[in-house]
Amino acid sequence: MKPLQRILHVEDDISIQEVAKVALEIVGGFEVRSCDDGQSAISRADEWQPDLILLDVMMPGIDGPTTLTRLREQASTRAIPVVFMTAKVQPSEIEHYRAIGALDVVIKPFDPMTLSTQLREIWERSHAG
Repeated sequence: MKPLQRILHVEDDISIQEVAKVALEIVGGFEVRSCDDGQSAISRADEWQPDLILLDVMMPGIDGPTTLTRLREQASTRAIPVVFMTAKVQPSEIEHYRAIGALDVVIKPFDPMTLSTQLREIWERSHAG
């Protein structure tokens, strides 16, 4: 199994983006790139080819689910796993996000000290095959 190393974090709230970047780089040791909207995420994912995309659900312009749909339409980004990050976590919503192709959902507010571990566990579960 390939180790999780490169994460593209898509979040329109700059303060959340900064906390997550520190949590993932300093605590988790990941290589992280950030962007603040769905359109940027699509082009950045195509150029950079991250191992995983951590994608906010609610963003202005193109929301997370629409961004995921567009990522799946491009051959270069179709196979990149996506984990949604959201405060909207009713069981039916989480089930919907998984049904449209997300590996899992990280709940906001997240704990910066455990975010990396959470993503590694999701990664390992998805690759357990």
